[in-house]
Amino acid sequence: MAKKKRDGTVPTIASIGVGIPKYKITQSDAREFIRTIFPRSSHQIERLLPVFEHASIEERQIAVPVEWLKEEHTFEDRNRCYIQAAINYAEMAIEDCLHHRHFLKQPVHEREIDCMIFVSSTGIATPSIDAELINNLPFSGNITRIPIWGLGCAGGASGLARAADYLRAHPDANVLLINAEFCSLSFQKNDHRKSNFVGSALFGDGVSCVLMTGDDSKLRENIKHAAPKVTHSSSKFKKDGLAIMGWDIQNSGFHVIFSKSIPKLVESFWSEHINEFLHKYKLKIGEFPFFVAHPGGKRVLEAMEQVLNVSRDFFTFSYQVLKSHGNMSSPTVIYVLKKAMETFPDAGTKSLLSALGPGFSSELTLLEWKEL
Repeated sequence: MAKKKRDGTVPTIASIGVGIPKYKITQSDAREFIRTIFPRSSHQIERLLPVFEHASIEERQIAVPVEWLKEEHTFEDRNRCYIQAAINYAEMAIEDCLHHRHFLKQPVHEREIDCMIFVSSTGIATPSIDAELINNLPFSGNITRIPIWGLGCAGGASGLARAADYLRAHPDANVLLINAEFCSLSFQKNDHRKSNFVGSALFGDGVSCVLMTGDDSKLRENIKHAAPKVTHSSSKFKKDGLAIMGWDIQNSGFHVIFSKSIPKLVESFWSEHINEFLHKYKLKIGEFPFFVAHPGGKRVLEAMEQVLNVSRDFFTFSYQVLKSHGNMSSPTVIYVLKKAMETFPDAGTKSLLSALGPGFSSELTLLEWKEL
């Protein structure tokens, strides 16, 4: 029997796993916690509290008990917690990804991985966390390491694009992309700024792990169903946008920067980027049954709906992840993609994956499900 014609160097997303922190906080409990601890007058707090109800979040997961958030912590304390959480939950996500029975026919062994990309923005470590993971698990000593820091919420989409770039250059290889963020460790109990308040209503913790294969990888035969291939990606950078999103790093740790202008930037900057992307690749929104968007918040998703002139259903997977996990920064869009993959779209299905991040920047990736 003749072999199927291959698509050239078009990398495939074979499997996704997650590492979900064990501590949970409901949105109602988070609201009451902030009511008692936030450093503003009761009148000011009451005016801000509706942010919690309007966030479309029911529950989030965090790396530390709520009681930890009530205490004072140095940067050293926070970063020590980050390193331990990143190692623990990344190992969990790797196990989930390489043994995912819905995506893979057989488990994948760590020694079959040729490259590990580790993306994060909520703590620092040298050697980077990927080195810890390679020591703790039976990866090959010849693995290529690519740690990436500082991309924030855009790190999931950008990480996929960089993994695809590597696999186009090494079509027989396999890559693990790990996104690990612990936004709860940045909570500042004495920071009265509105950004800190909004962040406390949105941010959660989580880790994702993506297995991607090159066109000539032997692991292609281990993929159960039609899988998404990364066909094209694009980045767009907004000059003079440094103050829109990011961290103000102080002795006490990371203080969140979160501009209220982000939904408006969706209507201008992001709209321009997506229209350029659609025009370049001769695509129409009507070709996509769903969108894989990083849910930066309810208002961001609603702004995207207006730009694309689509219903809320177009972002079903994004709303599901926002509801159950909040905004986890870089892993969030990977959680959304996992939701989409678990519905097993037919071969030929196309979708766009999108995320916005510090810089200010926009990331877009075109996905197409194909039989392998």
